[in-house]
Amino acid sequence: MKIYGYCRVSTAEQNEARQLDALAGLGISPAYIYVDKQSGKDFRRPQWTALVRQLTPGDLLYVHSIDRLGRNYEEIQQVWRALTKQQSVDIAVITMPLLDTRREKDLVGTFLTDVVLQILSFVAQNERENIRTRQAEGITAAKSRGVKFGRPIKKPPENFAEVVAQWEDGAITFDEALTRTGLKQATFYNRLRELRAQQEDSQL
Repeated sequence: MKIYGYCRVSTAEQNEARQLDALAGLGISPAYIYVDKQSGKDFRRPQWTALVRQLTPGDLLYVHSIDRLGRNYEEIQQVWRALTKQQSVDIAVITMPLLDTRREKDLVGTFLTDVVLQILSFVAQNERENIRTRQAEGITAAKSRGVKFGRPIKKPPENFAEVVAQWEDGAITFDEALTRTGLKQATFYNRLRELRAQQEDSQL
């Protein structure tokens, strides 16, 4: 039997140290701990996929809490059943001792585990949906205050029109035009369209 651990945080900026400390405290080797920095909306995660491939019957998998496993109610249920029933892998949730398939494996024990799993996976998905709602509300409020999202538009240099004229006259190459303006190809063409639109407007 091998003992594995799984950690997940939603973004690269979040810290998984708390989960790693809990797993290390159980004596799990770092070589058997898998970490994903990705949303829990589904199980299409590279480290999770690699972990599942390593699991064999009789192995034990620890996760810190059910929301670290995922935040999709249906998929949590499916994955839990696939691991415990089909692959005969035990799962233990550190923060919820009732979610430990090594406990009573009789009908009552299985029933209690299933009930707790359904409740907690529902809570995990509900919290994800609440987070999305709060994010959407925050974005709407920010936009109403004039906050702009996305990459800032890179403005062309002051000599942009001059460089364009030289390039169109064949005095310099396109690569040299990019070097002089400090723009990438796509940005150069975007600014070029804007320049030509301005020139056409000025002629009206």
